[in-house]
Amino acid sequence: MKIEPIAYYHTALKGKFGIPRQSGLVSELRGRVVFEPGYRNADALRGIDGFDYLWLIWGFSLNGKPCGEWSPMVRPPLLGGNEHMGVFATRSPFRPNPLGLSSVKLLGVEDCTGGPVLIVAGADLADGTPIYDIKPYLVYSDSHPDARGGFVDANRWDTLDVVFPANLKHCFSEEDFVVLCRILELDPRPQYHKDPERVYGVSFGSYDVRFKVSCEGVLEVVGIVEL
Repeated sequence: MKIEPIAYYHTALKGKFGIPRQSGLVSELRGRVVFEPGYRNADALRGIDGFDYLWLIWGFSLNGKPCGEWSPMVRPPLLGGNEHMGVFATRSPFRPNPLGLSSVKLLGVEDCTGGPVLIVAGADLADGTPIYDIKPYLVYSDSHPDARGGFVDANRWDTLDVVFPANLKHCFSEEDFVVLCRILELDPRPQYHKDPERVYGVSFGSYDVRFKVSCEGVLEVVGIVEL
């Protein structure tokens, strides 16, 4: 089977680092699903505005590995990158077919010159991610609130306290500032990185946001560089 992108996702997060680890974790994070010319047909979206959430089927385009190169065992970041689990028991991007699945909130359909654009929130995708299909989220069949979550239930991410210098806040709109802080408090670092002097950078919009994380769980923004 040969598949091709029907659309591309566009957002302020330009690279892999800093992307929420699952959809829905940063509900304030907005993005646009822009359809390819061959799929810019309003009829294909008829009725979609009656749904609050959508499933996006997309591709791990930033993997850096050829399609089909995979391992039956992976090391989930949630377990510190030190313990192996079966690839099909995880959401690792390194899969036989590098496809992702995300539930996003549909905020609206925007009529643009080139065709309709979906405005969504809560995605865990980088800017430029290819979208292969879109399906409506159905509460009666897709929601299982009492389901077990395997090793995830026993290993929760700890959020960080974010310290953001007041003289740097002006670089972002009020809305973008809230989204950026939500991304940072989720701790973008690999779990096995604990060096309090190491400086990290998240590409957000037109800036690279530099930060450190103390041993006490405080994330301090130490600078912003324009990209």
